[in-house]
Amino acid sequence: MELQTSLPAIVVRGIVPIPNNDFRIEVGRKVSLKAIEESEKSFSSYVLILVQKNPLIENPTVADIETHGVLAKIAMKIKLPNNNYKIKFNLMSRIKVNEYFLTDPYFVADYEELESKVGEIEEETTLLKLITDEAVVNANQLFNNAQVITSQIQSGLSSDKMADILAYNLRTQDTEKYKYLAELNVNSRLKLILEDINRLKMIADLEQRINEDVKKAIDENQKEYYLREKMRAIQNELGDKAKKEDEIDKLREDIKKAKMPLHIEEKALQELSRYQSTPSAMAESQIIKTYLDFLVALPWNESSTDLNDLQKVQDNLDKNHYGLENVKERIIEYLAVKMMTGRNPQTILCLAGPPGVGKTSLATSIAEALGRKFVKQSLGGVKDESEIRGHRRTYVGAMPGRILKGMKDAGTVNPVFLLDEIDKMASDYRGDPASAMLEVLDPEQNAKFSDHYLEENYDLSQVLFITTANYLENVPAPLRDRMEIVELSSYTEYEKIQIAQKHLVNKQLSAHGLDSDKFTIDEETLYFIVRHYTREAGVRELNRYIGSLVRKAIKEILMKKADKIHITKENVETYIGKPKFVHNLVDEKQQIGVVTGLAYTAFGGDTLPVEVTYYKGKGQLVLTGKLGDVMKESAITALSYVKSHALEFNLDPTIFENNDFHVHVPEGAIPKDGPSAGITMATAIMSAASKLYVRKDLGMTGEITLRGYVLPIGGLKEKAIAALRSGLTTILIPKQNVKDVDDIPKEVRDKLTIIPVENVSDVFAQALIR
Repeated sequence: MELQTSLPAIVVRGIVPIPNNDFRIEVGRKVSLKAIEESEKSFSSYVLILVQKNPLIENPTVADIETHGVLAKIAMKIKLPNNNYKIKFNLMSRIKVNEYFLTDPYFVADYEELESKVGEIEEETTLLKLITDEAVVNANQLFNNAQVITSQIQSGLSSDKMADILAYNLRTQDTEKYKYLAELNVNSRLKLILEDINRLKMIADLEQRINEDVKKAIDENQKEYYLREKMRAIQNELGDKAKKEDEIDKLREDIKKAKMPLHIEEKALQELSRYQSTPSAMAESQIIKTYLDFLVALPWNESSTDLNDLQKVQDNLDKNHYGLENVKERIIEYLAVKMMTGRNPQTILCLAGPPGVGKTSLATSIAEALGRKFVKQSLGGVKDESEIRGHRRTYVGAMPGRILKGMKDAGTVNPVFLLDEIDKMASDYRGDPASAMLEVLDPEQNAKFSDHYLEENYDLSQVLFITTANYLENVPAPLRDRMEIVELSSYTEYEKIQIAQKHLVNKQLSAHGLDSDKFTIDEETLYFIVRHYTREAGVRELNRYIGSLVRKAIKEILMKKADKIHITKENVETYIGKPKFVHNLVDEKQQIGVVTGLAYTAFGGDTLPVEVTYYKGKGQLVLTGKLGDVMKESAITALSYVKSHALEFNLDPTIFENNDFHVHVPEGAIPKDGPSAGITMATAIMSAASKLYVRKDLGMTGEITLRGYVLPIGGLKEKAIAALRSGLTTILIPKQNVKDVDDIPKEVRDKLTIIPVENVSDVFAQALIR
C-alpha cells in the first residue's frame, strides 16, 4: 500500500523513538488520543511520532516540537483503567516534517522519509568492533537491557540496525538521545555512541574512586560517618567547598539558645536531622532551612518590661495626643490591672472612628507609653485565609501568616500588635480571613494559636492586640463580639486648632528641616484654613495644607532671602490658593423643598441636603441620588404620611393625585443609605406641597413612622459636629436621643440649639416658616 504524504502526528515527551526498537508508551493527552483515533479510522493505523523539546510543557505548539521523528504503525492498543491507552508501535523509518497542515484538534504533518547514509566500510567496521567489545565486557554498566544487547550483538545485524538498538538502550538521559534520531550517517551515529560509552565509563570510574577514598578513611561499622564522608568527597570532587556541617552546628546551637517549648525543640531537631541528610541541590533542603530559620527567629521567651509608673504613662499619652480622654483612660486601666494582678490582661481593643482622627498613631503612642515593641499589619484588601493562618509547607513558596510574621518582626512575646483596618477584610473562594481572625482575637483561644506553616501551637496570650476600623457595621458580628470597642469621634474645630498648634506645625517643621523661629502661623489663620479649606472628620487634610505652607515658606526663604515667614488670614491664599468652601452655610438663602439632613458615614458626620419638587403626573414617586433600600422606604413612608394628613396640614389632596413627586439627594454618584432621613424627606415634601420656606440654618436627623413618630438614630455626636462645621445653628433630634446629648463636645453644644422632637408635626413647626 502506498502511504499518504500527510499523516496524523502524536507528540511524545521524555522519551525519543528510534527505529529498529520495541516502542511502547502510554497515551493520555486529548490531542494525541484524537490523532490515534483518526489514524486507525482513515490512515490504516499509520502515524508520525514526534519529539517534544521541553517535556514540562503540557500543551505544545509547533515551535515546541523537534523537526525529526519516526514513521510508525500501531501494532497493539490496550485501554487502561484511567481511560488512557497503552500502545505498541512498529517503528518503520526516520522522517522529517516539512510543514503542518493541522494543529487543532490534532497535529497533521507533511513529511518525507529519510534513509540512513553509509560511510567508509573500514571506519564503520572499526567503530562497530570498538563498541561491541565494550558492550560485551561492560553490558550491565552501559545498557538497560544487557542480555538483549548481548544477544543482538551475536545475531549479526547490520551496522544501521545495531547502532539504533545500542543508542536506544544506552544508560543516558532519554532527552539526550534525539541526536541519534536526527543523525542519518551511520558512522557518525556510531561515533556518538562510542563517546557516550566512554563518558559513562568515566562517571562509573569516578564513583568507584570516590567510594574507595571514603572506605580508606573510615571504619565499615560507622554507617552515618561513612555517608557524611562520601558526601564530602563528592563535594570536593565537584569543587563544592560549602561547609554545610558548620552551618548545621550553628543551627543546632541556635535551636538550643531559642529556649523553645520542649516538643517544638524536638521537632526542630528532627527537621535539622532531615536537613543534614538532604543534598543541598534538592529544593527540599532550602525549604527545611527556611523553616528552621523561622523557628529560631520566632520569640519564645523574650519579653519587654512594662513601665509601672502610671503617671509617666499618662504624661506620655498626653504629650503625643490631644483629647481622646476615653482611650487614654482605658490604657491606664489596662496597666493598673496588670500591676495589680501581676499578669497581662487578655484585652483586645478596637479603635473605631473616621479616617484621620489618630487611630494608628495612637496605637504607636500606646506601645511607647508601655515600653513595648510595636508591630503593625494592615488588613485592608486581605481575602485569603492563609494570609492569617499561613500556608502548609507542602506548597512551594509556603510562608507563615501575617500574625506570626509580625511576632517574628517584634522579637518579643508581648508586643503591641496593631491590626489596621480590620473592617476592610473580605472573603472569596480562597477562604474567610475574618473567621481565621476569630482565634487570634479570642482571649480564651489565642494561647494556642495554630499556624499552618508552623504546624505547632503558638502562645499569643501576652500580646496587646489593638485593631482599628472606620465602619463597625462592616465587621462581622462574631468578630466584633471579641473586641472591646473604643470609639474615636470626629474632631471639633477647637480640637483641630489645638492639635495643629501642639503637634502638626512642629511635626511639619521638623520633617522639612525649618527652624520654628522662621515660620509662624496664628490661630485665626488656622481657623480660616479649617473652615474654608477642609471639611473632614480628622486632621489629615489640615496636615497636608500646613505641610504645603511650610514648603512654600522654605522656597521663599531660599529664593527671596526672607528672614521669616508669617502666615496670616490675608496672605494665606497666595500660598495655598483660593478657599474650597467659600461659605459655611449649607444654603445661602431660604428655599422651598430643600432641607438639610444630618448623616453618619464611614468618614464621620456630614450634611445631606434633600430636594423635592413636583410636576403634572399620575401620583407617582420618583427617587434619584443612588439611594439604598432603607432610604427608599423612608421616602415612601414620608410621602404616605404627608398624603394621609393632607387636610390636617391644609393641603389639597388632589395635589398628590394629579402630580408626580420627585425626591433627589445630590451627589448622585455616591451610594447613600441608613435609617435617619425620614423626617428630612417628610419636611422637604411638606415644604414643596405647601410652598412654605425651610429655615436655612436648621438641620435634622431622625426616622419616621406612618403614625408620625420620630425614631432614634445613631452617631449623634458626629452629626452635631458636622452641623456646626457646616454653619448650622439649630438641629432637630429624636426625643429618645436626648440621653446622647452629653456625648457632644461642650464647645459644640454651646454653639448649637438642640431641639428634641417626638412627632413630625413638631418638626414641621420648627422647620417651616409660616
